[in-house]
Amino acid sequence: MEQYKLQAVDLTKVFDDSKRGSVTAIDHVNLEVKDGEFVMIVGPSGCGKTTLINILGGLNTPSSGQVLLDGRPVEGPGADRGMVFQGYSLFPWLSVQKNVEFGLKMKKVPKDERSQIAKKYIELVGLTGFEQALPKQLSGGMKQRVAIARTLANEPEILLMDEPFGALDAQTRVVMQELLADISKKTKTTILFITHDIDEAVLLGDRIYVMSRRPGTVRAVLDVDLPGERTHESLVLPEFLQIKKQIMDMLWKESMDAALDQ
Repeated sequence: MEQYKLQAVDLTKVFDDSKRGSVTAIDHVNLEVKDGEFVMIVGPSGCGKTTLINILGGLNTPSSGQVLLDGRPVEGPGADRGMVFQGYSLFPWLSVQKNVEFGLKMKKVPKDERSQIAKKYIELVGLTGFEQALPKQLSGGMKQRVAIARTLANEPEILLMDEPFGALDAQTRVVMQELLADISKKTKTTILFITHDIDEAVLLGDRIYVMSRRPGTVRAVLDVDLPGERTHESLVLPEFLQIKKQIMDMLWKESMDAALDQ
């Protein structure tokens, strides 16, 4: 039996809504992520993607099912899972260096050691020279680089990313995609990444989970096998366009079914 780094086993989440009664956000979702793999999740708006990743990160509890990390049940948040959100969540009064060091300081890592670790990851995300800058002095893309460096500095076993580039302009998003692909290649970090951008999913992912409309279920799992090194030139490859069309067709059908149900 294959050992997975992270597993969602029959996850269901039901929310109690005072106006609509019980609302099922995700329904019997099964998902596996292998060690060192870059897995993407795409789906229609409101399909439960964020609910799913919050459960995987231990920020929410499922109504049924379980989450396994290296085969062990997950109970609540943990340093083994680093999370990066669309909002940067930086401390505005702390410098880039101090923001990246923050988690290490909470773990009581000695000052000199955490300084060196922070510098390593600041360099990895391309922000050398900005160590003493405050968040208000940074662009959106630079803030997200700090958020990624801060998360990686804690050396999580898996990185959970919820549309981290969703608020960035198109040009900055391209830069950040290439940066993350490079980080993934250099660090071999296991990554689970939610996006609504199909190009982003195919460009970055080893596998893609396509979710249905609410209640969210796994509609399909697609392997991504593109020739050569992935760059934005890959967007015109026949293999890329074929996978993109598969996903677009599935999401189009989901939107049409939703319209018919209204």
